[in-house]
Amino acid sequence: MLIFRVAIAALLVALCVSGASASQYAAMVMDARTGEVLHSRNADTRLHPASLTKMMTLYVAFQAVEGGEIGLDTRVKVSRNAAGEPPSKLGLRAGQRISVRHLIRATAVRSANDAATALGEAISGSEAAFIRRMTATARLMGMTKTNFKNAHGLTQSGHLSSARDMTILGRRLLYDFPEYYNLFSRPTADAGVARVRNTNRRLLSSYRGADGIKTGYTRASGFSLVASARRDNVRIIATVFGGKTAARRDRRVAELLEMGFQRAPRSASVAALPPIFAVGPDGNRILARNTPGLRPRHRPASILDRYVVGALGDELDDASDATKLAAASGETGEAGLVMAEGDTDADVTPPELPTVLTTVVIERPRPAPNRIVEDYRSARVVSQRQDPSNRNWRAVVGHHANWHAAEKRLMTTVLRWSGSFVRARRTVELVNEKGRQRYQARFDGLSESEAKDFCTLLRAQNEFCEPIGPPV
Repeated sequence: MLIFRVAIAALLVALCVSGASASQYAAMVMDARTGEVLHSRNADTRLHPASLTKMMTLYVAFQAVEGGEIGLDTRVKVSRNAAGEPPSKLGLRAGQRISVRHLIRATAVRSANDAATALGEAISGSEAAFIRRMTATARLMGMTKTNFKNAHGLTQSGHLSSARDMTILGRRLLYDFPEYYNLFSRPTADAGVARVRNTNRRLLSSYRGADGIKTGYTRASGFSLVASARRDNVRIIATVFGGKTAARRDRRVAELLEMGFQRAPRSASVAALPPIFAVGPDGNRILARNTPGLRPRHRPASILDRYVVGALGDELDDASDATKLAAASGETGEAGLVMAEGDTDADVTPPELPTVLTTVVIERPRPAPNRIVEDYRSARVVSQRQDPSNRNWRAVVGHHANWHAAEKRLMTTVLRWSGSFVRARRTVELVNEKGRQRYQARFDGLSESEAKDFCTLLRAQNEFCEPIGPPV
């Protein structure tokens, strides 16, 4: 009996030690505009990301919708595998049909595990293929500590990430898909079969300027959160892994966001991010179908820019069955993983733009980055980039009453024509325009021909653009 008691005590101690290491605290604070790290602690330690995983699930989903691989209103059939995922879940049934739009909402707002798996299977054909695409996309982003084993984030051997990697991913969601970002701040959303509530609603409602990204919780990970907030011209992203409770995690994130706003400069240009390209099933190419009706109608095609592929890198293992943990959040009273944040689903559909491209296959090597493409639907080269010493021209694309509108104009332009701005700097500056103070949205660091050619292109699309040369 004594031996039995000693063995039980040793086992309990081992479990406590294991649990403590699994939910190790890690944090990072970043100036979202520049990518500058303002604070970090254990930021490169590989930890369980829990439902922060769904940020990559959603990133790939947005990428697939943008590339015409799948449509927001495409109705997909729920597999037995997806329907069988443990809570938190939407309650999908095997054989049921549901739109991609509603799966995205359930994944982002409710953090539903069944919706995340169904979304991945719909895009890549199988969960294993989607997981490989998630990890390959992470590698292309520079997320060196991340390896995914599932689309939802429940604890599984080898499914790991870091605070730094998840901060990078949060920044990518914000700037690569700005028109989708509103989903993460919605308090509730219609997920088709039910109206779901945002799992991050406490921080969103209590912290000034907070507008999203994602929460997560499992027993192995503790309470985690990637949060973004904007005040005036400053945007901060803060990440916490391993919180002891949801309330303590939220308080710590709020403290980190405050630290970020204190340390970040009031004025800074948004550093241009290189595009992340979709990874095809063979790791070498992707078939990008730009069929009318598949893409949100207010986004013109930019297939040749978005969907050029790099190598997969190391061979990735298929996801294997493993123990999946689901736990109840005592603080929220809701069963399942704590998830959350929001921002997406393009419900607005301005006038339809003409679709010229029907099918295009793009293989390695990636086109040289020293070209400007006038129209991605015809891929006609306008000009070659010139000597960097002559890159002192600007392309002004708008004057706006507030900083937010100017930033949105820049990001919308980048989404449409990002190939033209591989090395351009996105800048918002308060200027005096005809006696009125306005926020100027512009791209800096262009050559004369680049600025003029790009403005010619935008004007042909009935959009404002003014090339401005260097000061005399």
